[in-house]
Amino acid sequence: MRKTDKKTDNQIRIVLTEVCDHALAAYPGFQWLTHLVDYSHFPESLKVVCVFDTNTNLSHFYEAGKPGLDAFIVTKLATIGIRLSKPSAQIAYDTEENCERENKGKWAHRLG
Repeated sequence: MRKTDKKTDNQIRIVLTEVCDHALAAYPGFQWLTHLVDYSHFPESLKVVCVFDTNTNLSHFYEAGKPGLDAFIVTKLATIGIRLSKPSAQIAYDTEENCERENKGKWAHRLG
């Protein structure tokens, strides 16, 4: 990873921490989020994964129309000059429940 990539990654982590703190307070069952990126294809390769505890809580979140979380992520990334070209493809949702069932709780394998 180049020095500029490390700087960008740190900026992404800072704004996504703010998103995570907001989501923890605002959305029942929200647990954590992470990002994946290949800096040789940045920013198109940037993907944000938001994780809920159960499929039930994720379903309630979807039924409520994903109340602004996608837009909040897009807005926060824009504050550091990152524009998502396809937010619907670059922001994903998953659950601890699915990872446990399908990958025996191994997130590195699931996200890999």
